[in-house]
Formats: sequence, structure tokens, C-alpha cells
Amino acid sequence: MKELTPFKVLFFFVVLSLFSHAQVIYNGYAKVTAVTGGSVLTVSNVNTTNHSFNTSEYVIVMQMQDDVIGANTGNNVNFGNLSAIQNAGRYELAQILAVNPTPAAPTSITLTAVLANAYNTGANSSLQVITFRRLSATAFTSTNNITGLAWDGNRGGVIALEVPTVFTLNHNISADYLGFRGGAKNTPNGYTACENVTYRNAIATRYAGKGEGIYKATNAAYAGARGKILNGGGGGNDVNAGGGGGGNYTAGGNGGLGWVPAGTGCSPSVGGIGGLALSGNITASRIFMGGGGGGGHENDGLGTVGGNGGGIILIKTGTLVTSGACGSRLISANGATITNASNDGSGGGGAAGSIVFQVNTFSVVGTCPLSVQSNGGNGGLSNTTGVHGGGGGGAQGVIIYSGTTPTVNVTNSAVSGSGGMSCSGCGAGSGGSSGSGPNNSGVLQDQQGPLPIELKYFRVENMDDKVELKWATASEKNTNYFIVERSSDGHDWEQFQKHKAAENSSHTLYYESFDEAPLIGISYYRLRTVDLDLSEHLSEIRTVDRSGKDEFVIFFPNPAADVLNIASSGKSSDIDFAIFDIAGKKIDVVVIDQNESKIVLNVAGFPRGVYFINIKSATGAVSNKIILK
Repeated sequence: MKELTPFKVLFFFVVLSLFSHAQVIYNGYAKVTAVTGGSVLTVSNVNTTNHSFNTSEYVIVMQMQDDVIGANTGNNVNFGNLSAIQNAGRYELAQILAVNPTPAAPTSITLTAVLANAYNTGANSSLQVITFRRLSATAFTSTNNITGLAWDGNRGGVIALEVPTVFTLNHNISADYLGFRGGAKNTPNGYTACENVTYRNAIATRYAGKGEGIYKATNAAYAGARGKILNGGGGGNDVNAGGGGGGNYTAGGNGGLGWVPAGTGCSPSVGGIGGLALSGNITASRIFMGGGGGGGHENDGLGTVGGNGGGIILIKTGTLVTSGACGSRLISANGATITNASNDGSGGGGAAGSIVFQVNTFSVVGTCPLSVQSNGGNGGLSNTTGVHGGGGGGAQGVIIYSGTTPTVNVTNSAVSGSGGMSCSGCGAGSGGSSGSGPNNSGVLQDQQGPLPIELKYFRVENMDDKVELKWATASEKNTNYFIVERSSDGHDWEQFQKHKAAENSSHTLYYESFDEAPLIGISYYRLRTVDLDLSEHLSEIRTVDRSGKDEFVIFFPNPAADVLNIASSGKSSDIDFAIFDIAGKKIDVVVIDQNESKIVLNVAGFPRGVYFINIKSATGAVSNKIILK
């Protein structure tokens, strides 16, 4: 065998290292700019590089930011306090009925049902939709490290994955630093004197930028100075103060003292105030990205920006598995730690994000243990002899389990970041403070959220005189009952059967029901699951066609542009039809051509969107179809 040269050996290991650390993104993202009728999402800022918004697939609708600051906008220590949480952090699962114009570049997404929660899309709010990626129809084994799109102020920051049966984790999953963004340094740099009474101002010579949080700040006069802005840490003030750490489950730490010519530090502190704790609002149904740390103040160009917060991870699977002698596996949503500053103020650490497990069983081997981390980032420190503000530590995030917290070969860590020292040899009191709260207080168990029970299947079958419905659950957790719903058009639904669930089960359960008086034509069925806390989840839609076998009606093209053809195996003159918009309003349409077997309709003037067409043939068969324009 030919011997490899040292260069080729080095090249081989570099390439191997690159491939071994490759990351993959599985989700698609879009900003929601409007919600119409509770089920039609108008979207922009679409990113479908890694996954498209496809009909019948599921999505997560999540309120990232909301107008939660209220009247807490005065230039005082109360700036940035929480007024009312509104819808911030709420999220739910929904199914796509239709996408317009294409799955890869939609401008609107129509859902199969009205959203359970109200959501806001105003100037101080951010709402997004994320594909809830099903990685396989059954089991899945990872092939690369998994990450997500970083939050950019409109979309991103969330990893949402589902594997119906067994998810074998051969790689890591990381939402580290994908959350709310850290604050900027002051621009331009410079100093005048200690400034400890300004809590909100534009980013300027004397005021570094605040970290981002759950309030979407659009007023430039709120962007800088030492006041926190909800869970975003405040920026350092003049002179050379540290930024506050971001907040999430607990509060971020305050930034350290600034410098004065004597080198003794500004007193009282001019450091940024740490981001707020949100633990009183956090449940499995309401979670947050980690708040960004505030920027450090500089006058010598040596300060550092605030750290980004951790993002959000949602994992739903039957069994999460590790195998082999891997050394370790990691699932993390950590906040960013700040590099050290020199002769200027340091930024605050980013707060950790949120991880939610809807997992029935963990099967983690001792040779491949699993570490789950939601740790705050450390604030930067100053390595000079004079007092220059260290950054505050980022807060711990939250790790939520649907069952008991796994302990066999699983380690959970939710720890706040440390504050940075303000100078080499300074006392601890001059530095940035650490994020608050006891270690691991953000690890929660037995929490049920919007991710559904494990429904193995939902099937409908057309029999001679009735419709048979069957479904099975792989597990149930606090499940109260099932409702079978039926529709003649896929839009308006009736609840016509109710079945008691087992409430809690860890093994497969089978259910059966019958529609003894089925509709003529095409019928749509879905299963609504209601939990003990009254949260609800919908199955995929199933259809049966009970139209007469001696006659059929078809529609083309679909989607339609200028014309829509109705073709029949019988006489077109015997067909009655009506077209309705998504709100149920009947739409007038002009017939531009008709022969014995076909009707041609003019739909050129129809606005783009989803429509429903109702057909009744001469035999009395009724057909209801969805058409897209």
C-alpha cells in the first residue's frame, strides 16, 4: 500500500473532522404577519431551505414576542418590567390544509382548524410558524448533529422534531446561542463621567445596547442604557460598565461597576440590570428563548457585545435511545458566554433557552450517557488592573419532561452563568453578578403541553352501509376523551361521537367506532383528543367517497389560474354546483363554455386562496372538493 505523506495525513484528518462535526437543520420557518379567521396565516420572511410547508403536515405556531411592557417605559428602575404576559411564549400544534402559492414559497398557509389560542401580530409582537418535522414514518437514527436557524428578529430559534416510535440519537442536538440576540456596544465609543440614572436611551456614546427579550422593541429610544427590557439584559453605561445578563427561568445578573479616573469604580454602579425571571409564567404550553445579554460600554474599542440567548428544542418520540460506546451525547440550549474585555466593559452572558421532551421512554446506555443542558452563559471579565465592568451572568433556562425526570445515565443541568470580574485582583463586589436561582430549579417533570399523545394510526374504511373508524394510541398521558368529527367539505366540522380514553397508559390501546348514517359523496373525518386540562390535539384528516359508482365528477386544473373545468362521466347539464370561499360565502362564477360532458368556469378574477366546490349529480351523489386559486 502506498504510504501517505504527512500533508495527506493532515488533510485526511481535517476532512474527517469537518464531516464528523457537520450540522443539519430539519425545520422550515416563516414570520406570521396576520391570522385571519383563526386558521389562515399570512406569512413573510419564509425560509424553506431545509423543509417546506407541505399540505397535511404539522406546524408549530409560536408567539415569540408580545406587547408585554405596558406603561413601564419611564426613565427609571422600573423600565422594562413586565406589565402583562399577553400571549408571549404560547405555542400550539396545527395541521396544514393548503399552501398558497407553493410549499417552498408560501404567502399564506391555511390550517385544518381554528387555532386554540389567540395570537398577536402587532408592531411590538413577533409570531412565527415552524414546520414540526416528522423525521420518519416509524423509527429514525440521526446521521448528523442537529441544529436550527438562528433567531433574526422575525423567525428562527426553534428546533421541532417528531419520531413516532424510536429516535436513536447518534449525534448531538444544539440550540445553543440561537435565541434572543445580545446587545451592541455603544456607538461611537467614548466617555464623560459615571452615568447611573439613565435606564433607557438610544444607543450612543454613553449607552451600550440592551439585549433582546420577549418585548419587540421598535422605539430607538429604548435600545440602549442600563435598564433591562423584560428578559433582555441592560447595556452598560458610561464609563466602561458591564452589560446585564439575559433572563429566562431565573433572572440574569447585573453588570459590574464602571471605571473612574481614580480606578475605584463608579458608585453606585452604572452596570446593566439583568433580564427578568419568567418562571411564574413558564409551563409546558408557554416557553421562551433565552434573553440576550446587554452590551459592555467602551471608550478604547476593547469592550464586548452581549451574548445571545439559547433557543428552543421540542422533541416528541416514543423512545429516545443512545447506543454503543459513544462517550457522550448532548441535547443543549445554552446561552452564550462572553469573551473577556480589556480596559473596557464586558457584555452580559446570554440566558439559556427551553427544552421540552414529550417522550414516553428513555433508553440511555452507560457507555453512551446523555447530558441535557440549559445553562446560562458567563459574563465577560476584565483582565486590567483598573476597574472596568464585568458582565452579568446569563440566567438558567428550563428543561421540561412529560413524565418523570430520567436519571438512568441521563444528567440534567440548568445552571445560571457566572458574573465577570471587573479587574484583575478586584474584590467580588465590583464585578458583574451571577444569574440568580438555585441550580437546576428549571428542571420540571410531569408537564403536559401542546404536543399530542402518541397516536399510532387513525383509519376510516368504507363499508356497505356504514363507515368504520379505527385508531390506536401507543401511549396516553392525562388523556380524557376522544371526539370523532365529520365534515362534508373539509371546512365545517360536526362533532358526532365521543369516546372515553384511558387517561394514562404506557402500552398500545385500540379503539373502534362506526358512522351508521354516513354522508353521500366525499366525507372527511378527524379525531380530536381532549386532555384532562382541556388541551386539545387533532389527528390527520381521512376521507371516504360514497358517491355512486356509475358516475364520477372531476375538477382540473387544481390549482386553477384562469379557468376551472368540471368534467363528468354523465351529462354536464344534470350537474348542480356552487363555489364558496374559505369564510363560507357563496361566490358568483361565470360559465364560459359547456358541452355534453364538461363545464368551463371563469375564475380569473378570483383572489388567490382556498375555495370549496359543492357538486350534486343527477343520481343525487354529492361531492365536496377543495380547489386552490
